[in-house]
Amino acid sequence: MNNAVKPLVLGSSSRYRKALLERLRLPFECCSPDIDESPLPGESALRLVQRLAKQKAEAVARENPGSVVVGSDQVCINGERILGKPHTEAAAFEQLKAASGKAVSFLTSLCVLDADGAAHEAVAEIKVQFRELSDDEIHRYIAADQPLDCAGSFKSEALGITLFSSVASDDLTALEGLPLIKTAEFLRRCGYLLP
Repeated sequence: MNNAVKPLVLGSSSRYRKALLERLRLPFECCSPDIDESPLPGESALRLVQRLAKQKAEAVARENPGSVVVGSDQVCINGERILGKPHTEAAAFEQLKAASGKAVSFLTSLCVLDADGAAHEAVAEIKVQFRELSDDEIHRYIAADQPLDCAGSFKSEALGITLFSSVASDDLTALEGLPLIKTAEFLRRCGYLLP
C-alpha cells in the first residue's frame, strides 16, 4: 500500500464481507455501523440498498475521520417481495420454498467513501434460477448450511450453490455480499495499490 493512502475500514459486522475484502490483501479494520435498516414507506429495493450502503459508510466515516470506508448492503427480491435474513429455520424454509423453480434477483450495493468524503457508488444485480426443490431437500440444506444470517436463505459460497440451475452476474462475489470487481476499482481510485 502506498504510504500516502489512508487507513481502510469496512463498515460492516458481516463475516462474509470481511472474508471477501480479505481477498484483496489490503490491511483494514472492521467497524459495525449503527443505523436503522428499515425500508422507508414506498421505497424500492434499488433505492433501499443504495441508501443503506451509503448510510453505513457515512456512519463509519464519522467514527473514523480521514479513513477510506467501504459500505455495502444486499436485498433479495422474489417477485414483488423483498426478502431479508430469515433468522429462523422456519423462515428460511418459507423463503426457499417460495424460491423453488423461480428466478430470484439480488441487488448488492457498494459505497466507498474516500478520505475526503467523496462517494464512489455502484449496484450489482445477480439473477439466480432455483431448481425445483422438494421439502426434504430444503430441510436437509438448511440443516447442513445454517443460512439463517443470509438474505435469501442460502450460502452460494458453500452448499447453497447446489440449489441453483444457473446464476447470471457481472461479478459473482456480489452474490456473497460485496462486489469485489467494483470494490477493487474504487479502492484503486482512492490510491490503493492492487494488481
